[in-house]
Amino acid sequence: MRTSNQAKKLALFASGAGSNVRRIHEHFLDRTDVVVSLLVCNKPEAPVVAFAREQDIPVRMITREDLSDPGPIVRELQDLNIDLIVLAGFLWKIPALVIQAFPDRILNLHPALLPLYGGKGMYGIRVHEAVLQASEKESGITIHLVNEDYDKGRILFQAKCPVLAGDTARDLADRIHQLEHQHLPLIIDRYLSNIS
Repeated sequence: MRTSNQAKKLALFASGAGSNVRRIHEHFLDRTDVVVSLLVCNKPEAPVVAFAREQDIPVRMITREDLSDPGPIVRELQDLNIDLIVLAGFLWKIPALVIQAFPDRILNLHPALLPLYGGKGMYGIRVHEAVLQASEKESGITIHLVNEDYDKGRILFQAKCPVLAGDTARDLADRIHQLEHQHLPLIIDRYLSNIS
């Protein structure tokens, strides 16, 4: 059982450059009530791994095999007393066992306005290409809880931005990244405040 003065612990799952991991780390850096306790990554060469090591954040590399038999990773997360898992650019589906072990304790960031442009295979630049192909006038971000269906968990927050004439997928991605960096740490903070 947590005592009131114990820090809440975050595990961040990421697969790439880690710009959102950097923003989350920065947001909580001088706090004593929240700590980034672990980075979980599936790509040893990902820049986010080097960043985590520079910041003395423990790193746990995982493979497809780890997710096909997720018992050990669940036990590691439980042994660390992780309060909240945040998928900050993590591209693999989270196994049911992990979801069941952390009910309503896994947040995902999706680079579109769900329920549009979600589901299997819809990540990164693919999402922005689909938005442009559909001639949408706006896009945005969705922060939602993770359940056993891709991008179907309860939505906690959405923020919108315009899709401008002449936008490329990269232009739209840059605008979406700004929303992610602005809002994700704040939504994590707010959600953690409701976890006892």
